[in-house]
Parts: sequence; structure tokens; C-alpha cells
Amino acid sequence: MTTKSRVSLVRVKGSVQEAVREAMERIDWRSRLEKGKPTSLKVNLGWELFIPGSITSPWVLEGVIQTIRDHVGPIYLVESDQVLERIEVAYQKSGMPEICARYGVTWVNMSKSESVVIDVPGGVVFPKLELPRILLETQVVTMPVMKTHAKTVITGAIKNQWGCISKLRHNYHLVISDALADINSMVRPRLAVMDATVALEGNGPKSGIPRIVDHVLASDDIVAIDAVQASIMGFDPSSIEHLQASAARNVGRGSLSDIEVLGDRGSPPLKLKFIPASHNLVSRIEELLRRSRFKWFFFDTPIFSIMLFGAKFWYIIWDTFVSGNKRWQAVLDHPFYGPLWKTVRKGR
Repeated sequence: MTTKSRVSLVRVKGSVQEAVREAMERIDWRSRLEKGKPTSLKVNLGWELFIPGSITSPWVLEGVIQTIRDHVGPIYLVESDQVLERIEVAYQKSGMPEICARYGVTWVNMSKSESVVIDVPGGVVFPKLELPRILLETQVVTMPVMKTHAKTVITGAIKNQWGCISKLRHNYHLVISDALADINSMVRPRLAVMDATVALEGNGPKSGIPRIVDHVLASDDIVAIDAVQASIMGFDPSSIEHLQASAARNVGRGSLSDIEVLGDRGSPPLKLKFIPASHNLVSRIEELLRRSRFKWFFFDTPIFSIMLFGAKFWYIIWDTFVSGNKRWQAVLDHPFYGPLWKTVRKGR
């Protein structure tokens, strides 16, 4: 009989760091991380003008570091630039530099690090992939946030590896499901620890609505954790294309019948109904232009730089005058998460 994939689901009862440790202990994380081996923590930092729920929180990061630091070798915090975002800026604003300094963790912007080209056996979109060397020479722990996404319904442990390839990855948005399966078949994170303390619903992965979920998830199966995430959020995992594409490539198990959820004793299953994502203005325009016969004109000429300026300007307006401040305030008013995020808000 095949053993089911295990996904732990732990409510935050004391500190977030304690919940992270408990979630990881339930899935026996030591059996997946080699003792003394260098380890990369792939967080989600994909927005300079972030709001709570759009990036991995520094306290979840701290919980993972505290849990593994005496077992593994050197620890690296890794993320990559986006074509629209300067990841160094997001990192400096996120509250993570203080944690890295406290525990001796090395920050690596993978867009500026050495990369290597590797073959992708069975690759659908990428017969070859250019990946940062650090991902191939360390064991990877992926640390996504529970979010909705306009292009993939949800973004979780599978989608978090989108940030492992070139910042020109936007060129593959129309084939993103098979592209993600290709990437994850090669990166193969050992563990996933999902930040579901403050999640994001609505028009994610950026301009969504923060939602307090107050949980941490962990698994050694990145497809299984995303299937459980989808179910919690009120979506059918079998209908999520990139999840099933990765399952078909044996990256992990995508059927809930093949997954054991290790929840808190006596707690009912976590069943929420997240507002699904629609395309915001930036995403809607990009989708329309990519399907246009004039795609080359907008993405392969200097016009693209003008489009990037327009998209950046839209997000600044949204953040400053439309909803950004309101969504920050909704979290800052929360009795537990408000004081935590207030420390980050000061630096932002």
C-alpha cells in the first residue's frame, strides 16, 4: 500500500515561530533535510510595494531558521528580480535583513548570482533551463504565501519556484502550467513551509485583500501542500491546471485522496471560501496583448519599457490613493498580527 503524502496544518496558538516548528515536526522534517548540507530558503518577495499577505512574513522565516539551523549547514535566503520589481528593495523593506543578521543567514539575489544551463528530461516548455547554481548545490526549502492568483487560481509551493528563472519569465505566462512543471521537476524542493498567517484573496498575487487565516502548513510534497491549500481556500484542486500538470510529471500528489492532513487534534477541517482573483488592470492588459497578433510590437521593442513604466505607475497610484493603505490598516488593527506587521510598516 502506497504511503500517503502528509501535509501538516497548525493553528498559531502562541507565537508564529512555535507554529512553524510544530508544523515542521509533524512531517518529520529531519528525514528530508540532510544534516550539515547547505540549505536555500526560497521566500516570496515579489513586490516592492507589498501589503500583508503578499510576501512571506519575517516571523515565518525566523521560525524555519530557528528550527533547522542546528541541523543543516550554511543557510541562504534566496529570491530573484522580476521585470517590474527590484527584489533588493523588497528585501530591505521586508524586515528580513535583521533576521538574516541575527542568525548568520546569507542573502542571495539569484538574478545576480552564477547560473548554469541544464537539460530538462521530458520538458514541455523548457528542453533546457538556466537555473541559479545555488539551487542545484543546496537543498531547497520553499516558503510560499497562501494567495489567490489571476493567472493560476492559487499561488503556493509550486508557483513559488517561478522566481527561480530569469526575470523575463513573463514571456511564458500563456504556458505557465507546463512551465512550472518543468521548473519544479528540476528544482525539487525538499520541504515546503506555507505562510497562511495572513493570506491574500481577491486580485492576487499583489493587489488582493489580506485575510487572517492564522495557520502554518508544511509538507515534503509541494503538490500535496498546494492541493490542501486549494481545498482550504474553497477551490477544487483537480481543476487547477498547474497543480495537475506538476502531479502528472511526478513532482508530487495532486489528489486529496492521496494526502493525509495532520491537523490540530479536535479541530474541524479548515474550510474557507476565498474571493477568487480577477485580472487587475495591469494583468488584464498584459493578457490581452500577449494574445494579440501584435504581441511582438509590445514585448520585443522599446515599447515594452513604456509599458513597464505604466504598470509601475498604476501600482503606485493603487497603493497610495486607492486601496493599499486601507488594506494595511485592516491588518494593523488586528490584535495579534497588527503589532507584528507594524514593525515592517515602519521600514516600508
